[in-house]
Amino acid sequence: MKLTRFVFGCALVAGLGATWTRAIDTSIGTGGPATVKIEALATAVDDHGYLKLGFDQLASYTFVPPAFDPSATPAAKPATGEEQIPATVKAWNGKKAVLTGFMVPVKMEKGLVTEFLLMRNTMACCYGAVPNMNEWVIVKMKKGGVQPLMDVPVQFFGDIKVGAMFENGYMTGLYELECERMGEVQG
Repeated sequence: MKLTRFVFGCALVAGLGATWTRAIDTSIGTGGPATVKIEALATAVDDHGYLKLGFDQLASYTFVPPAFDPSATPAAKPATGEEQIPATVKAWNGKKAVLTGFMVPVKMEKGLVTEFLLMRNTMACCYGAVPNMNEWVIVKMKKGGVQPLMDVPVQFFGDIKVGAMFENGYMTGLYELECERMGEVQG
């Protein structure tokens, strides 16, 4: 197997200045797609100590959600698939982070959004495309809420949680942001 090293920069919409290295199998005639292994995800940090994370980093690996087991007892711990999350991504758990994406409100109080999905793009909203589980972040506002803003990328600051998230026994996501505040509108 021949490995070639490439250095990629973050995408302009969701990326915020980070770079990482990937080793890609470029051998010919392997009978399958090129293998991508994440060696390191070096993230930039802003002036206030927040990790600048983009969806190019959050969704930089393949995640296959475990199948729902209808015969499992309510007391049984469901399969999480967390072994698929790279250690470099798990290391972000509990850190301050700034994320940029598209808001899809899920809970509102008094005209303000208190919980929403931060999406990589608008494909799910506009075209019904089902995103991969690592292409959204569950965002919960710590205090109050924010005005709904859809169809434009927006920054959000808070504490990121990395790992399988469950609600009523169903896996709902891999990332959650306990949001302190909204930042700049990017569009």
